Amino acid sequence: MSVGAGLTGGGSSLFSGFRVLGLYSNHVPHALRFHKKHREFYVATAVGKCFHTYNVNRLGIVAVSNSLPDDITCLAADRMLVFAATGKLISAFARNKEVVMCYQGHRQEVRLLLPLGDQLISADSGGDVIVWDVQGGDIYLQLQFDPSSFDVSAIMHPSTYLNKVLLGSSQGALQLWNIKTSKLLFTFPGWSAGVTAMQQSPAVDVVGIGMATGRIVIHNIRLDETLMSFTQDWGPVCSLTFRTDGPPIMASCSPQGHIAFWDLERRQVVTQQTHAHRTAIAAATFLHGEPLLVTNGADNAIKVWIFDQEGCGSRLLRSRQGHSAPPTTIDHHGNDGKNILSAGQDGTLQSFSTVHERFNKNLGHGSINKKKEQKKKGLLYEELRLPAITAFSSATARQSDWDGIVACHRGRLAATTWNYQRCTMGAHKLKPPTDISHRDSIATAVSITSCGNFAVVGLSCGRVDVYNLQSGLHRGCYGDDEKAHNGVVRGVATDTLNQLTLTAGSDWMLKFWRFKTRKQEEQLKLNAAPASMKLHRDSGMLALALDDFTLLVVDIETRRVVRKFAGHHGCINDMTFSPDGRWLITVAMDCTISTWDLPSGCLVDCFLVATAPVGVSLSPTGDFLATAHIDSLGIFLWTNKSLCGPVGLRPLPADYQPVVEMLPGVATEEVEQEVMSAEDDEDAYESADQLGAELVTLSLLPESQWKSLLHLDIIKRRNKPVAPPAAPSAAPFFLPTLPGLTPRFTSPATAQQETQSKVLSWGSLSQRSEFSSELEAALQSGSFDRPIHLLKHCGPAALSVEITSLSDGGEDNTILLAFIQMIDSMFASGRDFDLAHAYLALFLKLHLRSLSQNSVAVAALLRLSSRLEAGWAELQASFDQSLCLLSYVKSALL
Repeated sequence: MSVGAGLTGGGSSLFSGFRVLGLYSNHVPHALRFHKKHREFYVATAVGKCFHTYNVNRLGIVAVSNSLPDDITCLAADRMLVFAATGKLISAFARNKEVVMCYQGHRQEVRLLLPLGDQLISADSGGDVIVWDVQGGDIYLQLQFDPSSFDVSAIMHPSTYLNKVLLGSSQGALQLWNIKTSKLLFTFPGWSAGVTAMQQSPAVDVVGIGMATGRIVIHNIRLDETLMSFTQDWGPVCSLTFRTDGPPIMASCSPQGHIAFWDLERRQVVTQQTHAHRTAIAAATFLHGEPLLVTNGADNAIKVWIFDQEGCGSRLLRSRQGHSAPPTTIDHHGNDGKNILSAGQDGTLQSFSTVHERFNKNLGHGSINKKKEQKKKGLLYEELRLPAITAFSSATARQSDWDGIVACHRGRLAATTWNYQRCTMGAHKLKPPTDISHRDSIATAVSITSCGNFAVVGLSCGRVDVYNLQSGLHRGCYGDDEKAHNGVVRGVATDTLNQLTLTAGSDWMLKFWRFKTRKQEEQLKLNAAPASMKLHRDSGMLALALDDFTLLVVDIETRRVVRKFAGHHGCINDMTFSPDGRWLITVAMDCTISTWDLPSGCLVDCFLVATAPVGVSLSPTGDFLATAHIDSLGIFLWTNKSLCGPVGLRPLPADYQPVVEMLPGVATEEVEQEVMSAEDDEDAYESADQLGAELVTLSLLPESQWKSLLHLDIIKRRNKPVAPPAAPSAAPFFLPTLPGLTPRFTSPATAQQETQSKVLSWGSLSQRSEFSSELEAALQSGSFDRPIHLLKHCGPAALSVEITSLSDGGEDNTILLAFIQMIDSMFASGRDFDLAHAYLALFLKLHLRSLSQNSVAVAALLRLSSRLEAGWAELQASFDQSLCLLSYVKSALL
């Protein structure tokens, strides 16, 4: 059935884009930010038209931004926003996801961004430097430079320099500008080399400058004095960063992927991290106050290095890395469908988990000779590496006992074995005996038997050999003259019970062999040379992709062609069967992904993608379809709609024209995505007042509310103001006189009035405070929550007044006994442990003399004292046990 131009479809009715695996970083430098509320660092890396946000603590993806119209060229971040430049447009992202502001005004491509307070500074390739108002999006200042004389290549804000920006140029000169007054403050002539990186050092006024010649200058911009200079031998300086946790270490990165660490006190290199990345390092940043270094590069990797080795050495703490070159071959490993093996053009073999990124595995890069790699250090790094894998086969039956993966390499005769559980290349090299004359042949096809004991390898000279995977020994070859085909072997396969071996060659022949005796039983002449072959062992259906873009399905039981499909307009790159053997899914260079229904012999689904797919694999459970594409570093997952609901699959007409489906993007984990909330969001979880009855809980009130209760008299005397001079009492207008013939003033009455006291006793006041009333009511009910709540909201002075007013000067001490019972209930519950001690100390200081004369109060105090001694004994035992364990851990040799 051919696919022509005619009826247009509505996309795929069987598959829907889900997510992409294995994309982490590109050549754009990362942006590091610190979340104050979470007390955690986050790193943002650009991946095509969007950026990903990872937490540095676990390198788990927490957010994926919305896609932009074009690829991101540079990234920057401040406390609240992430800025991304795409061409001439700058976008500001909130919550690491949605665009909240766009800045338009550049005439050339933006290549540098620097957030500075409420402003954003951007520089483009045309020489324009624009200062933006972040909130309003308006242009605050615009500077224009001539790229021929001053081409801005680096930008930095010197620490403590208010409104100052230091610009570096590719011609070597540097300029210090005040962006508020738009004035050029100073021009540094430079060092006759283009500036590629600038970084503020931990010391004020001191800046590290990296150049295109590999020279690194530590310069004091205040005094215009060069303090020290270094030179790295690996070419231009890609990035500079300084440690801020103590040791005076500076790190410089190179285009070869190496990192050099310099001791600024001894002025020499202390250690090197060679081949930290496979390609140029985009950026390296030390975390503030921590011995951690975050790096990313164009090799699709994010790495965190920790400095805990002797001599300021570093080691890899955690990483997220995918293929640095596009994958070429993919296949599901195991029967659960959770792991996908992928071989890329970078020569690595990796396993990607569809469940979580922490289950990903990197089996590494194959080595020609591991012993030579360890002994001969003079050899180049790339000389001992094996070329890229062209085909591989895996089995899980015996992977716990020996290697379960066999791979063929480009231009290599020997096939290599790999161990999935140890994530390393195996010890065996599967190649024919040494007396074989076909030394210029290469391995082209491989298959592992279902039992996991044997591997069948086909060569370009037409040989097909059998090897034992446990020992790696050669067990024989197919054909009478040790040659199975007269051309290149394009595919090999074995059935479920190890009865048949099937081989296909470029001589247009499909041959059936007896596996044990290696004798040919039958052969089938094909219409064209086969390009690849795929066997579904459960159903016994063998699919062959021919060079004339057609498909053949052969039943290995009857050994006849049962289906023939035509419809692709390009070379068929890969194919896979559904778990039940009903569907055959093929991908071709015409950018189509087609699904063929074997029982009906019809094309039931077909859709286009933007780039040609080179690999395809349907999971053994049938839930996900994985595809790999040209010039794409990731593996794209598509969900099977037929597992979620009824899907109407009808034969597509001959003039059906497929529709382009967008490639899926990256998805985040739901649990981790909720972490990146705004800083002003409220926490949903509230801690309980008391976690356990046997625990002691503090009040969490400020210490000023209870720590100074015993020293209030000292504080009052210290804060007592000096009394102002008293004004003389004014004489009355009419002087009072006594009646009689002789005028006399009432002076005795005045004296009597002065001797009378104006101070009222507490007993003359019948009104009580709210606390006293609630305390007396709590004595009857037995619940003291309300009085304790009132005391918590009182300041130190008001609390002293409340406790002082408990004594009315009479013989009745009911309120005092109620206060003692309140303190006893606080100790019994274990809550507000610090407040209970402070209240009790102030209470005894004020009322101990009156309480000592009351036998009931003395008995209550004795009971309270015994409870206190028992509580402190338990606490002391817990403290002693913890201190003992801590001292043992510190002193023991673990």
